[in-house]
Amino acid sequence: MKPIYPLNVKNEFVFNSSPRDFTVEEIPLYEFTGEGEHLVLKARKKEMTTWEMLDAISNHVGIRRRDIGYAGLKDKHAMTIQYISLPAKLEEKLSSFSHEKIKILETTRHNNKIRVGHLKGNRFEIRLKKVLGVQKDKLDSVLKWIKANGVPNYFGNQRFGTNGNNWEDGKKLLDGTLKMRDRKTREFLMGSYQSYLFNKWLIKRMEMNLLLEKFSEAETEKVMRLPEGSLKGVKAQPGFFKLLEGDLMMHYPYGRLFEVEDLKHEAERFATKDIAPTGLIPGKKTKRASGLAGEIERQFDEEIKLFGARRYAWIQVTEIKKDYIEEKAHYELSFVLPKGSYATNILDVLRGEALSV
Repeated sequence: MKPIYPLNVKNEFVFNSSPRDFTVEEIPLYEFTGEGEHLVLKARKKEMTTWEMLDAISNHVGIRRRDIGYAGLKDKHAMTIQYISLPAKLEEKLSSFSHEKIKILETTRHNNKIRVGHLKGNRFEIRLKKVLGVQKDKLDSVLKWIKANGVPNYFGNQRFGTNGNNWEDGKKLLDGTLKMRDRKTREFLMGSYQSYLFNKWLIKRMEMNLLLEKFSEAETEKVMRLPEGSLKGVKAQPGFFKLLEGDLMMHYPYGRLFEVEDLKHEAERFATKDIAPTGLIPGKKTKRASGLAGEIERQFDEEIKLFGARRYAWIQVTEIKKDYIEEKAHYELSFVLPKGSYATNILDVLRGEALSV
């Protein structure tokens, strides 16, 4: 399964997912109070997973890993800066902590434990190499498009394991053809299958968007086997990603979920980045789309005994900065993405990869 991206470009560059060329820094959801029973650490790590960092710190201060709070999991093959919390009474023990791959940059007090999801987003810094001649101008042009329009919010390859097939075991667990005792691993694999279904749905919607760029509404309906007249007026919407009757939207970058009622009006709000469409992560207690959007969504909906969710289908890339070092042929980028989004989506748009299923 290869995602579909919006731009028919071909850029060549080299990117190494390594601490020298890839940095990720969490942006906390709120300011820390400076007082309370919890100690918040701003920790920098490299070449290790978040779990490995938590193990190293918990072993040193003598607590269980689950007693340490964290907002999200960060890439192993990067320099990552993230916030974690532990009981403030352990501050003295922590003062003697030393690790070759971990550095505590700052500490402060707060009155509650950090929880998963307590993030505004992440700031990424990426170095692209062997960017020569016209490639620099092409990258500038694509970045301009990304800044104006945003990008599709696919789950990244990290979600699917080294070989990209974690979702297959997740499906087998759901089908009952695979047994596994470890609850966390079981839920992770089933979550991978949920992510796979979301990506498949988003590929379908991206396919429709690409067709509408090139063909009429009636022609697109025929190719996608949609009811006659169901796309009437859709092609005229501003922006690349088109909304459909029955789509479920959310205020952006977070907020209330609601159903599209006036396509033209909501498409205009989407164009101003006030709201964004959502896709289904199948599972329990999750609202489904209706109308034409629901017809497409049902093709990728399955009964899964995990909680589902709605996920933004389209996201904005903010605080974009770039610097071209001509003598080294390096193109250095920094940008901010909302939580749960993947920098690999930006790289793939820049490359112009995967324009067909």
